[in-house]
Amino acid sequence: MPTEETEPPVTAFMLVKTTPEWLALTVQERVDAFTTQVLPAIEARTSGVRSRFYDTEFYSARVTDVWVWEAEDHHAYQLLIDALRETPFWDRYFEVVDLLVGTENGYARTYGLEPVATITT
Repeated sequence: MPTEETEPPVTAFMLVKTTPEWLALTVQERVDAFTTQVLPAIEARTSGVRSRFYDTEFYSARVTDVWVWEAEDHHAYQLLIDALRETPFWDRYFEVVDLLVGTENGYARTYGLEPVATITT
């Protein structure tokens, strides 16, 4: 039985920098803002996405955090970005410094190779 080939997930590395408005909030106010203003928009307008959040402010002056998003396809990613842009997250609480979007091991799929650059030791 032939296997159905699926599109690889889209991975986005969202490099962000906190704004003075975000930093002026207490920790509890930040949690409340995220859970009441940002999270509901993501949950209402997207499906097939997941994220991981990395603090980088102690290693970089350019960005304070990296939010890694995985979307099951380009449409799911587009809906995610549209949802985020409609919240205070985008340009009010955080400056989106850069978006690096790609698919894992795209070269290997293109050329029918094993993903030799993916390493586990």
